[in-house]
Amino acid sequence: MMKTRSVQALLILAVLSLLLIHFHILSCSNNAPMEEKPSPVHILILSSWRSGSSFTGQIFSQHPSVFYLMEPAWHVWVTMYQNSAKVLHMAVRDLVRSVFLCDMSVFDAYMSSQKKKSDLFQWETSRALCSPPACDLFSRSDIIPAGNCRTICGKYPFSKVEEACKTYSHIAIKEVRFLDLKVLYPLLIDPSLNLKIIHLVRDPRAVFRSRENTMEDLKRDSNIIVGSQGTKGEIGLYNAMQVICKSHVEIYKAGSQAIPSFLKDRYLLVRYEDIVRDPLARAAQMYRFAELRFTPELQKWVHNITHGKGKGARAFDIGSRDALGVSQAWRRTLPFQKIEKVQNVCKDAMDLLGYQLLQSEEEQKNMALDLLFAQNSP
Repeated sequence: MMKTRSVQALLILAVLSLLLIHFHILSCSNNAPMEEKPSPVHILILSSWRSGSSFTGQIFSQHPSVFYLMEPAWHVWVTMYQNSAKVLHMAVRDLVRSVFLCDMSVFDAYMSSQKKKSDLFQWETSRALCSPPACDLFSRSDIIPAGNCRTICGKYPFSKVEEACKTYSHIAIKEVRFLDLKVLYPLLIDPSLNLKIIHLVRDPRAVFRSRENTMEDLKRDSNIIVGSQGTKGEIGLYNAMQVICKSHVEIYKAGSQAIPSFLKDRYLLVRYEDIVRDPLARAAQMYRFAELRFTPELQKWVHNITHGKGKGARAFDIGSRDALGVSQAWRRTLPFQKIEKVQNVCKDAMDLLGYQLLQSEEEQKNMALDLLFAQNSP
């Protein structure tokens, strides 16, 4: 009898031990850290109008790992155009943060409740909005021209923008409506963001020449940055350039000094002239900064898009062009009297960013001839 009880007690102990082991293993497996999805990388291409930013944005847009939007804050400025750029900074920053977090409900304040994907400013320049899940007619790995996308991908609902955004490892925004880097400090210290800033600049004389050709397109934006009274006549162009150049100086000083410390390794200055002079090297530099791989397909695309015959005359034109020739066309077409005026209002920016001042009309002609010779050399 005693022997039977001993056997039963041993069996009970064995079962209890097995149960304890089972629950311990189950508890450990439940407490084990789950494999987390890597946090997205957020890239802000910070520039000004007519500075080659649409093309630079495409270097990111065409990458298969990037969800890209071009100037989403356009909607803020269109809706609240009575205000100054400084007043609108907060609204622009809040919209950009929401887009980085793939919360597209932020557009409800600026767009109709019946909005479609095609109501988003320049939506067709985003390869991500032209491929699944935003559009099923192209592959995510395709290089997609904006014209092809516009023709067949506009019918999808606006909800597809947010759905697509959440499927990418990198989210890039090109924006021209920040005139002060300090406005972005809250985003740089935001734990929900991994923000990197590419500050794109261009020779102010080239920017001025391009703005002359697109004055009507830029009228509302110019009114916001200098006030409607400040845009009247030719002097309005110089007033706008003065504000833009000053903003580049302040942004560069803040970014390059890496003070405060949260800016360290998160700011990169890129000159448009350097991109078009050596597109593959500069694209590789920007991709490394953004933690992206420069695929052979993208290398081929970057080369082809910068070595065409187009002149890039239209606003937002990002077709194949002679990029180097277009970037230097101001040397042949801008009268020296205007060059002097631009240099006067933008001298600090030109000195700081490494742009050589022209001292005479003769020097301008010689540099234009040197450029022509270099372009025609084998």
